[in-house]
Amino acid sequence: MKMIPKHRRNWAVLTAAVLVMAAAGLWQASTGKAAMRFEKPITIVVTFPPGGGTDLLARKLGAELQQRIGQTVVVENRPGASGNIGARQVAEAAGDGSTLLMVNSTFAINPGVYQHLDFDPRKDFKPVFNAGTIASVLVVPQQSEVHTLGDALKLASSAAPLAFASCGNGTPQHMAGEMLAQAAQVRLQHVPYKGCGPAITAVAAGQVALGVVTASSATPLIEAGRVRAIAITAPQRVPQLADVPTVAEEGVKSFALEQWHGLLAPATTPDAVVAHLNEALNQILSAPEMQQALTQQGYTLLKQTPGQFAQQIQTDMDRYAAVTQSLGLKVD
Repeated sequence: MKMIPKHRRNWAVLTAAVLVMAAAGLWQASTGKAAMRFEKPITIVVTFPPGGGTDLLARKLGAELQQRIGQTVVVENRPGASGNIGARQVAEAAGDGSTLLMVNSTFAINPGVYQHLDFDPRKDFKPVFNAGTIASVLVVPQQSEVHTLGDALKLASSAAPLAFASCGNGTPQHMAGEMLAQAAQVRLQHVPYKGCGPAITAVAAGQVALGVVTASSATPLIEAGRVRAIAITAPQRVPQLADVPTVAEEGVKSFALEQWHGLLAPATTPDAVVAHLNEALNQILSAPEMQQALTQQGYTLLKQTPGQFAQQIQTDMDRYAAVTQSLGLKVD
């Protein structure tokens, strides 16, 4: 038997190893697997209870992200203080990509509402990904005698203020109710809940006469006949609720308020990890099935870079601070 020199055997082994690795890389590319490895499971901290629009979106994205990166992704709900409890947890987490924060526009509103935050929303996070925007819906119990926004505003013009449920202090829904009261010159009494899920459940049960919740939270109960939608806060009607007029159409001119939903990481997270997550999540958002599922819930999808999302958050913080000051909204 002819012996192969040792250096040639080593070279052959090395060449074979490179070919195997290259083949694996091609397989990853062809199956859509991400190239960057995540050594630890990823936790997405949601700042609201289960059942609301922010929670449902986090679970949809988390399930797809798990398939794409080949690592476990879990959703952990940490409601309370309009998202500030969960935000502080993530601000203090390791910046290795294993902990993310799922937020909505409440994150940009809170600095103008809460005077004493034990984290810095402008410095303690890196924006990763913005999924899109969604409007809120004004809903009443199905058995209510209120059928239009005009009916509700007449009740709010009486001696006693009309109670409205929102998804929590400082949320876009809280702000929408206060802005509506100011614009229509009526009296509304804010009843905060720990998320859109609990808020719309209370409205469906007849515990509160009016609710302002996200379209994604409201749509299942509207379709089930448990609540009735009387107006939507979007600037135009949305296809999923085509029969529901906008607040502006109902006579409150120039009224419009939408919110975004996105993911943040601790500020110490490397830019390469943030960029990789952004790319993977935007690919998920580009899938036809995901686009159809989210647009049916009322989302207008976006495809932003981390830098673009960061700029939007900073702009919204400044804009909402001016609005909350004009409305006199303070929680502590």
